Amino acid sequence: MKFLQWIKSTGPQRYEPKSGQNRNGKIFMVSKRIILGLMIFILVGLVWAGIRVWNMNTAASTTPLQHAQIGIVLGASMWGAEPSPGLKERLEEALRLYRNGMVQRLIVSGGLDQPDFPYTEAEGMQRYLVDRGVPVQHIVLENQATSTYENLLYSQRIMKEYGWNSTVIITHSYHGPRALEIAQFLNFDHPQLALTESKVLNMPIHQSREVLAYAKWTLQRWWISAQIWIA
Repeated sequence: MKFLQWIKSTGPQRYEPKSGQNRNGKIFMVSKRIILGLMIFILVGLVWAGIRVWNMNTAASTTPLQHAQIGIVLGASMWGAEPSPGLKERLEEALRLYRNGMVQRLIVSGGLDQPDFPYTEAEGMQRYLVDRGVPVQHIVLENQATSTYENLLYSQRIMKEYGWNSTVIITHSYHGPRALEIAQFLNFDHPQLALTESKVLNMPIHQSREVLAYAKWTLQRWWISAQIWIA
């Protein structure tokens, strides 16, 4: 009996891999694929962000700018009861267009920044424009918007209510590409841009925020399109 056992032990042995080594190998391969996937994702994200920044830096007003019934001033932050320096730049561009007769009326769009502020962005903009000679009857308030998409959506509803169809969107250059894309998504009739360069805003910070805002808008656009397709 012992002799038979000795023969079996000296015969060819079948290799059985250690379970620990096999498991470690699988973990290494999965980790490697995850890292590679993350690197590709980061690279694509950097390229995408670079394209967005390039679009901001090359944005320009519509040329030649055509006369329009409405200029839509996109809101920005209020400083208490006063428009922020950045918002004043947009308002000065609106004043220039109104005084030159390029727009007949202005829609000022923006909701309440903080509950303790005395005015919405739209109300603050109206006060600024009226103080500089724009008749109050030539200014239409849109007091609800909390995003660029809402700025344009709610302003479009006002335009439809009054039968207006031609418009100029007034904002900063870094903000212009996204604003125009949203207007086109909403089927504005040949929207035009009047863009102003900022002398008071920290552009690296605002451009970084705009990249994030554009990413948010991209997801929002896909969601809205999916809902429309499902409906």
